[in-house]
Amino acid sequence: MKIAIIGGTGGQGLGIAVRFVQAGEDVIIGSRTIEKAQAAVDKLKGLLGDVGNVKAAENADAAAEAELLVLTVPLAAQKSTLLSIKEGAKGKILLDATGPLESAIGGSPIEYVALWDGAAAERSAKILKDSNVICAFNNISSAALMNFKEPIDCDCLISGDDANSKVVAAELIEKIPGVNVIDCGPLERAKIIEKITPLLIGLNIRNKTQFGGIRITGLPAK
Repeated sequence: MKIAIIGGTGGQGLGIAVRFVQAGEDVIIGSRTIEKAQAAVDKLKGLLGDVGNVKAAENADAAAEAELLVLTVPLAAQKSTLLSIKEGAKGKILLDATGPLESAIGGSPIEYVALWDGAAAERSAKILKDSNVICAFNNISSAALMNFKEPIDCDCLISGDDANSKVVAAELIEKIPGVNVIDCGPLERAKIIEKITPLLIGLNIRNKTQFGGIRITGLPAK
């Protein structure tokens, strides 16, 4: 599958790109400028070697070329980025990892900022009316993703309104070693999933680690 990491130059986006490249997927790292995207590709190749299944593109071009998109931008850049990829995202699945944190407005990264739309992923769905938006990757730390030689001891909580899209997303995400996907229901549940992010950040800070995650236990086997 050809995957575009929209805004993929930060720690989370680059970490997701590394993991999907390792899994053998074709990855496009997108950014506002080709130069920033290429710098991220060069960094990835410095970690994994001269792999051939990753390339750089501006966000709009990455979205148009890819089959599935992953949004990994800060909350402040979410709306403008979505508008820039709207045409290329039509009819495609978009995994939204946006964290509504107060740090986006000069506050604390361990506090949640409430949005009129309910959740950041719900805001994405309102902007990308012709795409299938899924809340995903909110509770896996960038440090765990970038620790690419080790499996990730964390579940990935997802929510979305299109059942088939969630199946596709789960199959893709579970190619990352150690990750188990938990379907939490419709997209409106994203507001609960997203609130876990500042909780985990706070726990990591308090315990002087970067790898704290979450596991859901006691559910029937798939």
